[in-house]
Parts: sequence; structure tokens; C-alpha cells
Amino acid sequence: MECPYCENPDSRVVETRESMKENVTRRRRECTGCEDRFTTYERVESPSLRVVKRDGSKEKFKPGKIRAGIERSCKKRPITADQIDDIVADLESTIKERGVNTINSSDIGDLVIERLKEIDEVAYIRYASIYNSFEDLDSFEEEVKTLRTED
Repeated sequence: MECPYCENPDSRVVETRESMKENVTRRRRECTGCEDRFTTYERVESPSLRVVKRDGSKEKFKPGKIRAGIERSCKKRPITADQIDDIVADLESTIKERGVNTINSSDIGDLVIERLKEIDEVAYIRYASIYNSFEDLDSFEEEVKTLRTED
């Protein structure tokens, strides 16, 4: 580790502290050249999550894209921004708990639908109509019937 004072490339670790809350390691170092002390922080870089789209292409996981889809389905519904934030946060933590580097967009859609169904049936139907690509009125009606029988 290069000293920030004299740019000497050698230093020794004097003290190490682990922070479980932030998943960071704090190291107190001493330069072997000028003997000044400085602090460094280390954190594990987690691999970026990739989403496998329906056509097989992959893209970086973007929570904002999920939020935008949820907001469209919740437009003019009695759903608060905090509730939408909670859905997105829960979704992210659920995916991270799985410990995977890739996830299918259909799995993400299933998780969103599951949460919207609990919060607001109209928002759920709106999201499902896009996500499930309803071809005609019959498939839309079938989904509404399924929703009513579950209540």
C-alpha cells in the first residue's frame, strides 16, 4: 500500500478492525519510510448482477427500471412512494440472498407480481397484463377470474 505522504510503496499493518454492519475492513497502517500512519478501508466488491431477458440477451440489473414499471402499474392508485420503495428493496434483498450472478427477467416479474398482488389488485392486473403479454380479452378475463377465486 503506497504511503499518501511520501509515496513509499511499503507499509505495515498496525491495527485491523472488522465492521460487519458495513462489511468493511479498516486497517491502520504505518509507512516503513517516513513512519507516518494512515488508514485504509477494504470492502469486498460483489459481482454485478445480470438479468437474462426473454430473448436470451443479458443486461446489468437496474433497480430503477423495475421501479419505473411498478410506478406505471400503480399510477392513480392509493399506493405510496414508500410502498414502491419497499417492493424494490425487498426484491433486491431477495435476489441477493439467492447468491446468484444472473437471474431471469421472468423471476423478477414473478417477485414483483407477488408483492403487487398483496398491495393492490388493480396494480397487480396492470403489471400482469404487460408481464404476461395478454394476447386478447379472454386471457385478461381469465387472470381476473383467478384473482377473484383466490380471495
